[in-house]
Amino acid sequence: MENKKYNKVLTIVLVVIVIAIFGVIGFIGYDVVKKNAENRDQNKALEEFENRISMIRNNTSQNNANQTELDGNVSLNFNMNETIGDNQNGNSGSNNGGSGNSSTIAKQTYKGYTMLGRLSIPSISLDLPVLDRASEASMKVSVGVLYGVGLNQIGNTVIAGHNYRNGTFFSNLKKVENGDTIYITDNSGKKVKYTVYNVYTTTSSDFDYASRDTAGKREVSLTTCTDDVNARRVIWAKES
Repeated sequence: MENKKYNKVLTIVLVVIVIAIFGVIGFIGYDVVKKNAENRDQNKALEEFENRISMIRNNTSQNNANQTELDGNVSLNFNMNETIGDNQNGNSGSNNGGSGNSSTIAKQTYKGYTMLGRLSIPSISLDLPVLDRASEASMKVSVGVLYGVGLNQIGNTVIAGHNYRNGTFFSNLKKVENGDTIYITDNSGKKVKYTVYNVYTTTSSDFDYASRDTAGKREVSLTTCTDDVNARRVIWAKES
């Protein structure tokens, strides 16, 4: 009788263990699938961003070339008019050359939010879209601007992201050290290199760093919660 009860209890324990194992495997599998999907989406968005930046640069180059050609024509025509004098048939130059071919690149969105640029930190293999806001909802899909003058502008700009402790978003910000490099490319195509010079943890209520004086320099602050969620990790970087 006791053996039957023992066997029954053992069977129940084994069933619970098997269910728990499958639950853990399922959770890990779901997390892996989710991370892979996020990486695909991010890479696609970054590729589109780079294509847009290439269009801007090509348009700028074309406009510069047109302007150079126009300047050359104006100079040539001016010299010819000097030589010919009052010849009424002299070529006065074309007014069409300076208009260029200005194209407006539409704003790019990422999962419903405006994408302001691209943030890269080579030391932790981080490469993410930067969104126009850092709300609870937006930080579930990427990092965003929380405060400041704007990407690559004079002054300080705060970029915030979640620490999910699974390698996504700002999970690996704890590995960033003084001297590490941060690259930010904005919507105009401007890419600025920043060097980390201050790394620390502080209380969640401390926000003094956001409005700090940068002495006329471009700076960026990255912030996320610590692994225990009881404090915040803050990183300062300046243009270099």
